[in-house]
Amino acid sequence: MRRSDFIYMGVLAALVFLYPLLVSNSYYVLVANIVGLNVIVVTGLNLLIGYTGQISLGHGAFFGLGAYISGILTTVYGFPPWPTMVLAMIVTGLAALIIGIPALKLKGHYLVMATLGFNVIVYICMIEMEELTGGPSGLSGIPNLTLGGVALDSDRAMYWTIWITAFLVVVGGLNLVHSRVGRGLKAIHGSEVAAAALGVNTRAFKIKIFVASAVLAALSGSLYAHYITFVSPKTFDFFYSIRVVIMVIIGGMGSIWGSIFGAALLTSLPELLEMVEEYSVLAYGLILAVVLIFFPQGLLPGLADLVRRRRQKALVFADEDQP
Repeated sequence: MRRSDFIYMGVLAALVFLYPLLVSNSYYVLVANIVGLNVIVVTGLNLLIGYTGQISLGHGAFFGLGAYISGILTTVYGFPPWPTMVLAMIVTGLAALIIGIPALKLKGHYLVMATLGFNVIVYICMIEMEELTGGPSGLSGIPNLTLGGVALDSDRAMYWTIWITAFLVVVGGLNLVHSRVGRGLKAIHGSEVAAAALGVNTRAFKIKIFVASAVLAALSGSLYAHYITFVSPKTFDFFYSIRVVIMVIIGGMGSIWGSIFGAALLTSLPELLEMVEEYSVLAYGLILAVVLIFFPQGLLPGLADLVRRRRQKALVFADEDQP
């Protein structure tokens, strides 16, 4: 990792530690928890979209699979929550592998449509398999996670579990993108033909990152299920898949720190727009349009570049003013 990454990690760790100490309203802790869950999903999705150049509209389905597998096994069959989360990640990873092998042969909008179709299929299955999933009404009574015999049944208790997990995912993502694998992913994004000519196994790389991002989405979904103790098909519908992709785009494709920024902004935004909920979709569209027009590389990298250019101009003017 770069030196700047260690600085940002220190800032993130400080913010995560101080936030629950400074915020007394549990509702804002809940919002922070949802931000953390989305950070886990978006970090994995950014590895796929921002670094590898493969666009997926199916990650809502992977989130939903993680949530429902955990919920069904613990509620219906009485499995313990922690092993169930691991099992949910494994099953979702296998599903992603089965889908990814044929789907990642496709390119551009064909890949988008294939992953979207998978999202729709999973959504319909969760509605129709009513005996297991509860159908449109959802699945309730999912048990909370426990740690040392203590139930993590409050917003503040789950805060640390979610954000420690998110922090570890971010650290893992940063290590990956600065490794040989990360350089291979960037090569694929730049030109798949050129990457293959340089000896990069492009097909294997794409499948592995697709599966890894799906597993992270399942991890987030499992945490969500045991945190909220309820899950319904609406939780992971088509619009959720779109929202997490927008988080990647707005935060900055190819920027792990941008993933955190995008997740925080677009998770908190609906809460700020609660009084005008009917305009929230319009707000999403306007923000996306503004970012794509003025900061096509993403909001966080764009703002960083703007600050850098202003600083360079200030240095130039300072040199000119010297006698």
